[in-house]
Amino acid sequence: MTTSTDTFENLKAGDQHYKAYVGPPLKYDLVGAMQFKLLTSLGLRDSHKLLDIGCGSLRAGKLFIPYLRKGNYYGIEPNSWLVEEGIANELGKELIRIKKPLFNSSDSFEMSSFRTTFDFMIAQSIFSHTSVSQIKQCFAEASRALHFSGIFAATFVLGDENYEGDEWVYPGCVTFTEKYIRELAREFGFGAIKTDWYHPNGQTWFVIFHEGNRAGVEDVVRKLHTANKLTKEKMPIPQVKHWHYSWYGRIYRKIIWLSWAKWRA
Repeated sequence: MTTSTDTFENLKAGDQHYKAYVGPPLKYDLVGAMQFKLLTSLGLRDSHKLLDIGCGSLRAGKLFIPYLRKGNYYGIEPNSWLVEEGIANELGKELIRIKKPLFNSSDSFEMSSFRTTFDFMIAQSIFSHTSVSQIKQCFAEASRALHFSGIFAATFVLGDENYEGDEWVYPGCVTFTEKYIRELAREFGFGAIKTDWYHPNGQTWFVIFHEGNRAGVEDVVRKLHTANKLTKEKMPIPQVKHWHYSWYGRIYRKIIWLSWAKWRA
């Protein structure tokens, strides 16, 4: 497989390179930063425990692992080589030693082996490739592993039809309707709120949560929408009147000249 950090620019999503296998390689940095900003805007702090579902080559993990306290980052990734490449090229073994993230290579979203509950979960571009049965498998696990007050942020590709196949589709994407996503969540005691958080590949972020905590999450999402709206608004850029600076320069030079002339006299 290709792993050199100097060759990914010419690759496409799905190619055997740690930056390309997980998505468009030229957006590798942007997609990671997007996830970090989203979760911190939703309230993630360093004391929280985070489960990164389909953590891949630690595109987002390279930001979350240094930020979170030791032992608070957990990742699920069936392709172990991606995690290894992410550590080797993006983080380094010394940081792993210090922060002690935990990983498992389950291909069935198995979370119980971590023996903890999570304050946050994230699944970026996972349900854009899964079958309905795989989503249900993940939701079933998450219903037990997500803390009652926890938040699960996940992306979907919205469409007019629901994917009816049984297979994981990659590098292609599958679609689901917003209504069906809510119905799937409801089966496992979850609520699901669509957000307008930016995604560079046209996916849609949903905030998933235990239905009993709807009031608390709705308040958080409302603040998220407000913050997102403010960042999208164009800030007025003051026009610098350069002639001011030229006049100041002339005056300054005149003062210096007069001082010098007086000293000479």
